[in-house]
Amino acid sequence: TLGTQTDYRDGEAQTDPYSPEYIVRSGSVPEILTLATLTWGRGLPAGQAEMEIIDRIREKRAWEAALPPMDSPSNIAKRLKMMEAMERKEWAYREEEIDKLQKVRLEVFKELLQRREENQNELDATRLFSHWQNHQKAKEEKIRKIQHDCALMLRKLIAKRKNYMGKLERRDIIKEYKDFSSQTYAPLSRIGFFPDNISGYSAVKNFYLNTFAGLCELEKSVQHSVSQLKIKAPEPKCTVTKTGYIRRSGRLEAVLAQVHQ
Repeated sequence: TLGTQTDYRDGEAQTDPYSPEYIVRSGSVPEILTLATLTWGRGLPAGQAEMEIIDRIREKRAWEAALPPMDSPSNIAKRLKMMEAMERKEWAYREEEIDKLQKVRLEVFKELLQRREENQNELDATRLFSHWQNHQKAKEEKIRKIQHDCALMLRKLIAKRKNYMGKLERRDIIKEYKDFSSQTYAPLSRIGFFPDNISGYSAVKNFYLNTFAGLCELEKSVQHSVSQLKIKAPEPKCTVTKTGYIRRSGRLEAVLAQVHQ
């Protein structure tokens, strides 16, 4: 079940390494205590940087053990000189660490700038594409309007050419369909219609229909019952019931026949 999986999953069973209690003897300074600031997940397990820190701590302890005692002026001067050298060394190490940190921050800053520039370029490209689409739509709309205006002006010019005498004549649809020689039934080829090109498109060309031999063969293949028509005369409608009552439809037919006579 879900509860059993939650209780016994690996994430709950994983713990930090065990650190037992310890007692330090008087007069001894274990080296392991110099690494008390390193814990699991924060410096442990030790990597390259932690090993460098451990080596520096060992060098500093060896340097402290090698310092001359302060029992004479010469030893004091020598001690001060060694301390100044160590201080310069520490400052140089610190400057090197600051340079490394600044380089890392600079790389991160460059990466962030590059990412922001890429995002800005994508946004600019999207905006440019949107503007281009809007201009294309406006261009197509303008072309469509120009074509519409051109067709309208052409129709006006054609109507004006027909009415060159200045007499306005409206279109008479009834007259066009009444006259079989009008453009509705017989359009002229000079206006773009060529009826001869498609005159034989719907014509059926078949051996059985165009030749006498084909008609004979077609007649032989047809059954005899098809050629001999049998017409069955319709039965007259019964307007009188078995009891002798005349239906309403029969009375109506009788009245109509009387009126017709």
